[in-house]
Amino acid sequence: MSPGRITPGGRIARAFAAARAQDRCALIPYVVAGDPALGRTRAIVQALARGGADIVEIGVPFSDPIADGPVNQRAAERALRNGVTLGSCLDLAAELRADGGPPVVLFTYYNPIHRMGPERFATAASAAGVDGVLVTDLPPEEAGDLRGALAESGVDLVFLLSPTSSRERVDRVCREASGFVYFVSRTGVTGAREDLPEGLAEQVRSARHASPLPIAVGFGVSGPEQVKAIAAFADGVVVGSALVRIVEEKGASPGLEAAVEAFCRTLAGALRG
Repeated sequence: MSPGRITPGGRIARAFAAARAQDRCALIPYVVAGDPALGRTRAIVQALARGGADIVEIGVPFSDPIADGPVNQRAAERALRNGVTLGSCLDLAAELRADGGPPVVLFTYYNPIHRMGPERFATAASAAGVDGVLVTDLPPEEAGDLRGALAESGVDLVFLLSPTSSRERVDRVCREASGFVYFVSRTGVTGAREDLPEGLAEQVRSARHASPLPIAVGFGVSGPEQVKAIAAFADGVVVGSALVRIVEEKGASPGLEAAVEAFCRTLAGALRG
């Protein structure tokens, strides 16, 4: 692995530093809050922690998830039918912090934050023990209010980069993000793929020259082979749809948590192998 630098900070920085000390990439699984039920999400995250997750992304269900593929869209629909809101996601984050689990990054769209208000949201997120926030449809040019409120509350704001990001956009994102930079591996929406795009390693290495932060790669990462390949050039790897599909398929089974833990252990093993 050709690592990015790690800046001093909170639990996200410490998670990347701990992975670095073990000469490996950080594992960042993603699940949707409230799928198949909010109480079950807590147990799922506990299973991910046992399986080797370094950081966990919690998806806030939204009615128009434009960045999500069909698997994650269906998960959001199920969670919304369960009555999950941004407020209940914050309550979940507080429970996860009380459990002593890994750092939590809320993966959301801006509309729920806008309705709550950036300052109120930042205060609530900090009180709940949220470590970072990733707002998929909020570009850095429009993020000033939220970025300032989160910074005052000690919560990281993660920004996205993609293969189509201009040099100017790369420089701005890397200048204004905190916690880590999330590099989208391909254009389009989330969803498990069988291969990695050509040129991804070079794009990530180029972005690293502009960033003092770790760079995590996600979108389309489906299994241990891809995780191992990404670990050669990134500081973190995000696995979402492949895990959400397990939740979808086994949501009614008492063996769901065991299946999630086993899958996470497989991914973590690829990073240590």
